[in-house]
Amino acid sequence: MTAEWSQWPRRHSRAVDVVTSVLLCVGATYASTLIDHGGRQGPEVARAPSLAVFVLSAIASIALLRRRQYPRAVLAVTTACGVVITALGFDLSILTAGAALISVWSVGLWSSDLRTAKLAPLVCGGPLLIASFFHGLMPLLTGGRISAIAGVLVAGALAEAGRNRRDYLSALHARAELAERTREEEARQRVGEERLRIARELHDIVAHHMALAHAQASTAAYLLRSQPDQAQEMLDQLAGTTSAALRELKATVGLLREDDSDAPLEPTPGLAQLPELLASFERTGLTISLSITGVPRPLSPGADLTAYRIIQEALTNVTKHADTPAATVRLVYSRILLTVSVSDDGGSSAESVRGEPDSVSQGYGLIGMNERAVSVGGHLHAGRRPDGGFEVTTELPLEPPNNLDSEDKTR
Repeated sequence: MTAEWSQWPRRHSRAVDVVTSVLLCVGATYASTLIDHGGRQGPEVARAPSLAVFVLSAIASIALLRRRQYPRAVLAVTTACGVVITALGFDLSILTAGAALISVWSVGLWSSDLRTAKLAPLVCGGPLLIASFFHGLMPLLTGGRISAIAGVLVAGALAEAGRNRRDYLSALHARAELAERTREEEARQRVGEERLRIARELHDIVAHHMALAHAQASTAAYLLRSQPDQAQEMLDQLAGTTSAALRELKATVGLLREDDSDAPLEPTPGLAQLPELLASFERTGLTISLSITGVPRPLSPGADLTAYRIIQEALTNVTKHADTPAATVRLVYSRILLTVSVSDDGGSSAESVRGEPDSVSQGYGLIGMNERAVSVGGHLHAGRRPDGGFEVTTELPLEPPNNLDSEDKTR
């Protein structure tokens, strides 16, 4: 209820201005009947209301109705009216100068020029005080003069406080808008990163399983007439490959759903599942040799998944593009780094898929592997070997990147 009443003057500003103007005109006209003899009893009613004071105060009151649009012009009009009333011989008081005091407050609050807002009390109070001395200097400090000067100073102080509060609220609003835009940009950035991560996962899953399924289907077709038993075994492996692909796709695409699924998901792939990964490639006819140097140490979840996916993608490229049935996987553990290399000794029938710089249509395999390595603080190198074949090598930190010093990155 209190909040509604506090907002009423702002919602009905025109009605407030009209009532204020009428009261100021009535007050100035009544003040024209008072005479201050300097006694202890204060001013007393000693004459009839002045028509000149009524006209001048009416002009000043009407001018106040446009104080929001033209604050400086209204200040000039109301101050001039107050000076004329005082010069006609009427006592200077807070009633006769009321319209001018409201103008001082309006200029300080709504004027776009800060210097004008600060000078408004002096521009108004100075002429009024000088005009009050036209009919005698003594006594110097009358009650009317003191009240008028105090009113001018209070009006200026209230305008300064109102302007400071308005600027403070504007700054709060601007900071709130900036914070909202920052949150929206951060949310969009996180959504983009999540989409990129999911796209990378889908690429790895589809490329790996489709390459295996293609190799198994081709082998089964070749063995179907001459060795039907082996062809049947290869078709059974093909069913297992497609089932595994569907499971991983379901788990990855499930990340796009708004609601979490109650069904348990398979654990995130890592080097612990490396034997199963190599076995799936060997079932397609690819011979893989694995060598591990150093003492195996646990990796961070991100680096563990990155190592697994890089090996998976590199072996998929060997299966699809290399003219060799053999590949080598090497894991080298040092104090702070894990070096993973996948190499073959055959040629390449589609170098563009491997990401050669001179390719016409560069594929996304090596781009995705490089992005994975960089995302966990490592780096990747891929290219032809001097003695023939192709090799993918990546170095991954055994600890999160923010825990590594620059000098620790040397081996």
